[in-house]
Amino acid sequence: MSAISIASDLPPAAETKTSHDGATALPAWNPVSKRRLIIGTALMAIAAGGSWGGHWWLTAGRYLESTDNAYVEADISPIAPQIDGFIASVEVGDNQLVKAGDVLVRIDDPDFVARRDRADAAVATARANIATLDSRIGYQQSRVAQAQAQLEAANAEARRAQQQFDRYAKLVTDKVISHQEYDDAEATLTKGKADVIRSAAAINAETAQLTVIRAERNEAEQKLREAEAEARLAAQDLEKTVIRAPIDGIVGNRNVRVGNYVHAGNQLLSIVPNDVYVVANFKETQLTHMQPGQKVEIDVDAYPGIAIAGEVQSFAPASGALFSLLPPENATGNFTKIVQRLPVRIKVPADTALHGLLRPGLSVEATVNTAG
Repeated sequence: MSAISIASDLPPAAETKTSHDGATALPAWNPVSKRRLIIGTALMAIAAGGSWGGHWWLTAGRYLESTDNAYVEADISPIAPQIDGFIASVEVGDNQLVKAGDVLVRIDDPDFVARRDRADAAVATARANIATLDSRIGYQQSRVAQAQAQLEAANAEARRAQQQFDRYAKLVTDKVISHQEYDDAEATLTKGKADVIRSAAAINAETAQLTVIRAERNEAEQKLREAEAEARLAAQDLEKTVIRAPIDGIVGNRNVRVGNYVHAGNQLLSIVPNDVYVVANFKETQLTHMQPGQKVEIDVDAYPGIAIAGEVQSFAPASGALFSLLPPENATGNFTKIVQRLPVRIKVPADTALHGLLRPGLSVEATVNTAG
């Protein structure tokens, strides 16, 4: 219905009624014409809205992919001890803000202090043993040098005895000296050769003893390294009695109390960081034009009316069904096709209006603009 036809149905403006006293009254409207006017206005509004909606769909709406199967997530750090022991103190409370390096829990440490002291004493003993062996090596080296000097003296004496014996052998032939003198020279030569052999044997013995002592020192060095390793382990165990926060965040899920006996690996509490992200599970049919870097509008159910601008960061390597406890087995006779969902990680900037207010597990609605 056009605007001209609607206007033609209106009653003439000059059509008025006159009262008995001659005064001019208000125009009289036809109810049918009034209904036609309302309907025409409504149709014009619907046409305008449809035109605007069609334009929005063509330019923006058809590029938007949305899901309410999305949640706030964070890389929560579970805190567990690395040693067994009794809890001496708990330094933090529930929902407390902590910084990296802050003390969270202390484990009773007297036993660990004693083990460290014993290990340090073993290291000191091993070092003293090495020092003693070094002294023995120095002393034994002097004995080897002394034996070498004695061998040189014995060699010199043996050469002198040999020369004297050679001279006496000629003289006794010429009967210049007596056989007694010749026998004395021969005995001296024999003794000199024996001294050389004894001195050489002494050098070998002293050198062998030096080798033994050096071997003992090498063994002592190995024991020292072993003792130092034990001391480092004892010191590390002592350090592990103080459990510190690995990251900045908020304490949650605290189930440790003073006096508890804990084992290595038992979870004591969790640290929830302020840096969060969103995992949105989109249908596989929504992923056709979706790619990293695209803008995302995030609406948090807990904070209605406040939209967060995010960004598609990455896609899961497989659908959520394959990571479930019992993955589906489709190679059966009762196969039913179900649209799968793929987790999409969405980056949440740190400078948003809700920074510090978002908590892992909150429900959100994520809308990805696949136009770019």
